[in-house]
Amino acid sequence: MLLFRSEEHVERWCRTRGLPVQPRVSMAQLWELAVAWYANRITEESRRPVGDEVRAIFDRIGLRGPFWEIPA
Repeated sequence: MLLFRSEEHVERWCRTRGLPVQPRVSMAQLWELAVAWYANRITEESRRPVGDEVRAIFDRIGLRGPFWEIPA
């Protein structure tokens, strides 16, 4: 994970390395993702979200598009 201070910084960093700009996640989205992903980690029933659960989390947070698609 890389943290950048602006969209321009992301674009400059990618350009100087010859890399395409990939989808970005805001700090607010990252926090929401962490809360949803790890919500039950201290319970005996702890497990990772799967399939439709992951899709629902991504959609709720606004992570949409080909990069975020989960295979069925």
